[in-house]
This record gives sequence, C-alpha cells and structure tokens, in this order.
Amino acid sequence: MSKVHVMDHPLIKHKISYIRREDLGSKDFREMISEIAMLICYEATRDLKLQDVRIKTPICEMIGKELAGKKLAVIPILRAGLGMVEGMLAMIPAAKVGHIGLYRDPETLKAVEYFCKLPADCEERDVFLVDPMLATGASSVEAVRMLKDKGVKNIRFLCIIAAPEGVKRMQEAHPDVDIYIGALDEKLNDHGYIVPGLGDAGDRVFGTK
Repeated sequence: MSKVHVMDHPLIKHKISYIRREDLGSKDFREMISEIAMLICYEATRDLKLQDVRIKTPICEMIGKELAGKKLAVIPILRAGLGMVEGMLAMIPAAKVGHIGLYRDPETLKAVEYFCKLPADCEERDVFLVDPMLATGASSVEAVRMLKDKGVKNIRFLCIIAAPEGVKRMQEAHPDVDIYIGALDEKLNDHGYIVPGLGDAGDRVFGTK
C-alpha cells in the first residue's frame, strides 16, 4: 500500500490557512501556491539517492554529496497544477516538465482526458505528478494510469489539500504511488468539492470563474 505523507511543518500549515481565505486575490494565491509546492517538494525529495563527489573548496579538497544522476520530471494536471510547477522547479531546476490535461465532468464527476504531452524519456524518470486538490480522486487516478501506460514506473503524487475520499480512491487504484499532502481536510460535499477546502483552485490561480 502506498504511503500517505501529511505535512506537519508550521510554514505549510500557515500558508495553507492563508490561501483558504475567500477574499485572497489571484496574485497572492498564485505566489502562495508556488511557495507551498516548494515546501512539499522538499519533503517529497527527502529520499533521493546521493553519490560521493570530490570537490575543492577555497581551503582544501573534500568528498561532498550530489544527487546520483537520477532524472526527474514534474507533470502538472491542467489547469490548476500549473500553479505548483514554478515552486517545484525552484527546488529541482533540472527536471523536465510534461502536461496532462483532464477535466471533471460536472454530472458524472469522472475525469475526461483532452491533452497529454510528456518528456520523451519520461519512463526513465522519477515523476512528480502535481495538482493542488485531491477531491474525488478521479483526475489523479486517471493521470497516474496515463503515466503508467507510457511506461512510467516511479510516480509520486503531490497535492496541497486532499479529502479522505480521494486519498482512499488513489490508494486503492494505485497502491504503488506515494502521496504527499499539505492538509488533509474533512470530506467532500454533494458537489464533489473539498470541505472546508478553498474553492476551485484553477479559478483562483488564474482569476477565472
């Protein structure tokens, strides 16, 4: 079964509480989403492998540490996932970026694919799939399936706010995908929105309705 990591860092808690505010403008919302993504990325990369490297400081030679050459990729689920990309790349700037386009059918709440563009060597990379909200889990489950169909084996899912229903669905569908969550909320309402949540993340990132 996949591991679920719910962040307990005070800065993440503070920033998530800030972006929940109904009167927060798009500019501040975007900036905070990026900062939260950066902090969650820090936790999600904690177990990346290191290798020894000989370097020379201004004082002497020494054996330091660097990432062991593992290729990384950040894949946002459009649209809202785009808000997390800048923060992710601030932490792992060499990562390549792909895009998966899904929308949630308002009647069935099922995910419908409309776009998929991935790095050519995506199957060789550790992939960080990102979406601010894990609500019903339909979009994330489908996005992971699309990645697996392309040969991707190492996938981690990062979100800012999740509902228990979405976490359960992801774990049942993809028990090999670890989940990193900024805040685990109470439930979904009758319209499939997270409670208390923060509304529609895509609309708030881009200032649309």
